[in-house]
Amino acid sequence: MQLHPNELTIIYDPALPTAKKLRAMAYSITNNVNEIDYTRTRISTTVWKEILYMLGNDPKSLLNKAHPDYQAKVKGNSFTMNGWLDILSNYPHLLRAPIVVTQGKAILCDNCNDILKLGKSTNTPSRKLPHLVRRDA
Repeated sequence: MQLHPNELTIIYDPALPTAKKLRAMAYSITNNVNEIDYTRTRISTTVWKEILYMLGNDPKSLLNKAHPDYQAKVKGNSFTMNGWLDILSNYPHLLRAPIVVTQGKAILCDNCNDILKLGKSTNTPSRKLPHLVRRDA
């Protein structure tokens, strides 16, 4: 799976009650929408790392702390970054809300209207992730 800068990517569970509205709002912004159903598609730890970088959040803040699996598997434990990435990759159903990614920006959509914070601007300069920057010696 790869995140393309010219498309709007939704990472979500289509069975959620707000999924239909979020999907409609995404298509109102652009016709280039990539829907990723995390119940059927495994998202790699590398992609999660990119998403976290774009969100500017720590992995724990993305999780639904009231979910029974969170209580059983995560609560009370401390994890390294790789551990958190593994949790996101193996238990994406613990996400508290869908994530929308476009043009090097990402947002956690606790409310369907949050998708509008990404805006319709297509003139955003693309950023290179730190691990992709080439440093000549």
